[in-house]
Amino acid sequence: MPQATYVLLIRHGQSQGNAERRFGGHTATPLSFRGRRQAHATAEALKNDSITAIYSSDLARAVETARPLADVTHLPINTADAFRERSVGVMEGLTFEAAAQQHPEEYAALLRRDFEHVLAGGESYRQLLDRARNKLDEIIAANRGGRIAVFSHTGTICILALHLMGALDAPDLKPVWISSSNCGITRFELRADGFVRVLNVNDTSHL
Repeated sequence: MPQATYVLLIRHGQSQGNAERRFGGHTATPLSFRGRRQAHATAEALKNDSITAIYSSDLARAVETARPLADVTHLPINTADAFRERSVGVMEGLTFEAAAQQHPEEYAALLRRDFEHVLAGGESYRQLLDRARNKLDEIIAANRGGRIAVFSHTGTICILALHLMGALDAPDLKPVWISSSNCGITRFELRADGFVRVLNVNDTSHL
């Protein structure tokens, strides 16, 4: 009987931008001291999970979070820009308060989780879905029967989790949001017969 494939979606540790309440987007913001501690705690929690492959967004905060697990498992980190956070365009690098003041329409669309709205200078959630799910489906196909750790970002993890659950297949989508804390782990079991089990969402018990 074919083995199930396990997918772990892991948000990066606290970044300097998170600590300052700034929009990260595609900005190359590093981890904070707290974020580095979270990354090491995550590696410690997963070191005996029989991880077979590690993938990461190519942004610094995600790669830094993946590094301790790569070190203890002796696995390479496969980076992909497809797993980046949603680009928030003109709001990138701004504090939440400044973004709300300077770009009220874009900020409001973001809060509404408007799936089709393309942010000025950035992306829509639809565009994020298209790039991220294609890459995730590709690596699942390449790692059948394995345990895949994917280090990414809160918006991307939300979209990928909804994709794996089949919640984004309808032509008209309701605004749904799955929150991920820094270094929160969301686990899926993908069975060969197509059955999908959600094992847990945003697990932070290791922190």
